[in-house]
Amino acid sequence: MAKKPSRKKTASKSKKKTKPAGRKAARKKAVARRAPSRAAGARVFVRRRDPETLRLRSVSPSFTVNDLAKSLTFYRDVLGFVVKERWERDGVLAGAELAAGSVSFLIGQDDWKKGRDRVKGVGLSLYCQTAQDVDTLARRIKAAGGNVVQEPQNEPWGSRDFAVLDPDGFKITIWSELRK
Repeated sequence: MAKKPSRKKTASKSKKKTKPAGRKAARKKAVARRAPSRAAGARVFVRRRDPETLRLRSVSPSFTVNDLAKSLTFYRDVLGFVVKERWERDGVLAGAELAAGSVSFLIGQDDWKKGRDRVKGVGLSLYCQTAQDVDTLARRIKAAGGNVVQEPQNEPWGSRDFAVLDPDGFKITIWSELRK
């Protein structure tokens, strides 16, 4: 009678069977694989919640303005936006999409249905990041007639910024990271 071959497992050939990982476990592993060292300046990945939280890629604020032509001139000629699209209603300019880099602002003429004495811009500030020199931008905006309400300054959190008001009082702060 022939002897059955031994079923001894060697360390190099043994394979432990495991249950397939669920979606949650697979994501944890993926996050763990991406986690960088905690060296200075290293990005830290935060584990996402399940279900996932909202993740946005851009924002396009829309302003209702008192004088569309005046606002269009300000954003184009003073700040340096380009007109991406214009909207007309009954042959009259009703609004526009303005672009600066990858950012878009939308402006539309107020229809006055909520009253002509409605205050605009109060309590709203937009923070716009740039890689450009903020001091040069502030000088150019002032020279073009812009209302710079905060001169360029260094902030304790590592940025340099200045603020400008549009014709309706919307405050726009333009900032860049301080160079080391």
